[in-house]
Amino acid sequence: MSEAIVHPQGLLELRGLAWRCALGRGGVREFKEEGDGATPAGLLPLRRVLYRADRVPIPRAAVAREPIGEQDGWCDDPGHADYNRQVRLPHPARHEELWRRDGLYDVVGVLGWNDAPVVRGRGSAIFFHVARADYAPTEGCVALALADLLAVLAAGVTALRVLAP
Repeated sequence: MSEAIVHPQGLLELRGLAWRCALGRGGVREFKEEGDGATPAGLLPLRRVLYRADRVPIPRAAVAREPIGEQDGWCDDPGHADYNRQVRLPHPARHEELWRRDGLYDVVGVLGWNDAPVVRGRGSAIFFHVARADYAPTEGCVALALADLLAVLAAGVTALRVLAP
């Protein structure tokens, strides 16, 4: 396993290299809850990589890669049976659209948080994705500039270890 270390100050390290990253607006927390805006502390395995085939080539990665479609979403409604799972849109419960106009999900690493098993209310849709140009805080994800994200994936990262403050 090739682990990248994520520091709560917004720095990701892998094999002696470091990149600036954006983290959750709620900081890094060991006890993550839905809606708190925090990035969960701990070991987050990289489950797979999703990408916009109309915008980027297939990313190099050590895990499975799948293109995102216009009907792809992610359920973030703790009261629904599909909570913290990829869904097809339209979907009856609260959800995120993965096919975004802003480019933040042009490349998305699905991180293993609250997925084995899913516990309602412990947080959903924790991704490794493209950062905004100003590195504004995320809703709980870890985000890098597109070129940096592609470089980290190509280096064979299979997990992010997010350090607690």
